[in-house]
Amino acid sequence: MQQLESSLEQRMPPLTKSAVLVIGGAEDKVHGREILYAFFERAGGQNANIAIIPCASREPDVISERYRHIFTEMGATNIEVMDIRDRQQGEDPIWEKQLENCTGVFMTGGDQVRLCGLLADTPMIEHIRRKAQLGEMTLAGTSAGAAVMGRHMIAGGGSGESPNRSLVDMATGLAILPDIVVDQHFHNRNRMARLVSAIAMQPDQVGIGIDEDTCALFESDSVFGVIGKGTVTVVDPSDMSYSNESKIEATEPLSLHNLRVHILTHGDRYDLQYHRVLS
Repeated sequence: MQQLESSLEQRMPPLTKSAVLVIGGAEDKVHGREILYAFFERAGGQNANIAIIPCASREPDVISERYRHIFTEMGATNIEVMDIRDRQQGEDPIWEKQLENCTGVFMTGGDQVRLCGLLADTPMIEHIRRKAQLGEMTLAGTSAGAAVMGRHMIAGGGSGESPNRSLVDMATGLAILPDIVVDQHFHNRNRMARLVSAIAMQPDQVGIGIDEDTCALFESDSVFGVIGKGTVTVVDPSDMSYSNESKIEATEPLSLHNLRVHILTHGDRYDLQYHRVLS
C-alpha cells in the first residue's frame, strides 16, 4: 500500500505553483481534505489571501462559514467572503480592489445558473479570469463552481436516457477554461449521456465529467492532472467522423461515430491541445 501511495505521489506534479481546480463536488471536508489542501497550498499556504465566493448557494452564510472554518484550520489567516446577493452588487468595483492581493479564490456549490446570473461579465469576474489564466491566482470551483468554468455550461438536464438534445440544457459559462464543457457529480448521478449530448451540440469542445471528491487540476490552458478518489471522464470529439445531431428532433437518439472516451484516475494527466493521455 505504501509503495502504491508513493507511486501516485510521484505521478502528480509538485504543489509549487498556481492552478485552476475543477472539483466534481462533495469533496472531502473532514478527513484527508486532499483536494482542499491542494487549493490551500497552491494559493500560498499560511501566506494565502483567500476569497470565498458563495453566490451559487441559497445559503451563502452557512456554506461560506464552513469553508472559512476549514481554511482557518489549515492555517490561513487572511480570508474574505464575497457575499453577493444581486446583480448590481456584483458590478460594484469594490470587489476588484479586494481581489488585488488575493492569491486564491474558491467558488462554492449551489446553482450554476444563479452564479452566472450574478457574476457573468462583471469587472470582478473579468479580473479573476485574467489573473487565473495568467497564473497569478489559484482558482477553484466545486460542483456549480466547476460547471461554470467553460465558455459553454451545462445548466441542467436529466439522466437515465439515451443521449439526445433534450437531455441537456446549455447556457453561457464564465469562460475560465474556454475549451471544455464540465459536468459534475458525474458517475454518482449517471450523467454520461448528458455530457455526450452536450458535446454533440458543441463538437469543438472537450467534455470533462468529474466524479465527487475528485478534481481536474489545470496548471496550464491545455494540461490537467487528476487528484481525488473518483474518476475524470474525458469525452473528446476531435476525431468524430459522423453526427446526426443537426438532422434529428431534440428527443430522438444521437448517433456519434468515433467519439473518444478516456477514464482517468488519480495521477493521470491529459493534454487537451494534443488530445492525448500523458504517461
